[in-house]
Amino acid sequence: MQLVVGAGPVGSAIARALADRGDRVRVVTRSGSGPDLPTVERVAADAADAPRLRELAAGATAVYNCVNPPYHRWPQLWPPMAASLLAAAESAGAVLAITGNLYGYGPTEGPLTERTPQRPTSVKGGVRARMWADALAAHRAGRVRVVEARASDFIGAGADSLLTTQVLGRVLRGRTALVPGDPDAPHSFTYVPDLARTLVALAGDERAWGRAWHVPSAPAVSIREAARIACAHVGAPAPRLRRMPAAALWAAGLFDPLVREFREMAYQFNGPFVLDSSAATATFGLEPTPLDEALRETARALAR
Repeated sequence: MQLVVGAGPVGSAIARALADRGDRVRVVTRSGSGPDLPTVERVAADAADAPRLRELAAGATAVYNCVNPPYHRWPQLWPPMAASLLAAAESAGAVLAITGNLYGYGPTEGPLTERTPQRPTSVKGGVRARMWADALAAHRAGRVRVVEARASDFIGAGADSLLTTQVLGRVLRGRTALVPGDPDAPHSFTYVPDLARTLVALAGDERAWGRAWHVPSAPAVSIREAARIACAHVGAPAPRLRRMPAAALWAAGLFDPLVREFREMAYQFNGPFVLDSSAATATFGLEPTPLDEALRETARALAR
């Protein structure tokens, strides 16, 4: 049995990938949602309820952390959930496979590799870095096997990122999109199904355990170029993008808690933000989906 905690785009994609290969899957969310498939059991439970999660993890060979708490409540909600997931995997003798991101690195120069030091300058980056440090300490102590797959901004059907919601959600309808950063700087995007198949592969391969890996992602392009490709796929007008002044982003955060939380991550969009995922490709033979294909799916889903 495989335990998937969370049923957003990533958790659902992982559950489907596991079910497609014949695994029995248990999906845990607060609402009991998840893919409606014959081999997928959906259970309503709180990821922070450690005793209940240990009970649900019994017999699991892998526990997938695909939880995504509200952005503005990470410092309050992530620590108990991360501890609960770690304890559940340890109790079951399962691999803990973590869906990670790039926040823990903080601002850097040059492409990000798995060797880039974790030096977060943001609250949310600090949360993610501590989560991984705790998991890695448990691994090194021999208590549990852990692995993390780190992705850049998501694309794909149902993906929630600045590109999909703030940019494509507008330009695909002929509207002007404001970009809180440089719309012409190279930026890496990760296709959600690529993240799902990468994390499934890492969880099942002992060569992967005890470290983080970058999800194979297509070569970086600018937000403007990504928008142009997406618009072309659905016959939308050429995208109109404008850079949002820093003062406007700051002012918007006074009224919107999600925008307020984004302000500390804006450094990722002010210049090149490039993910080097060559290690996972070289070690496991995993290749990214071509960007054109990933953006076609993204655009068609958003244009419905």
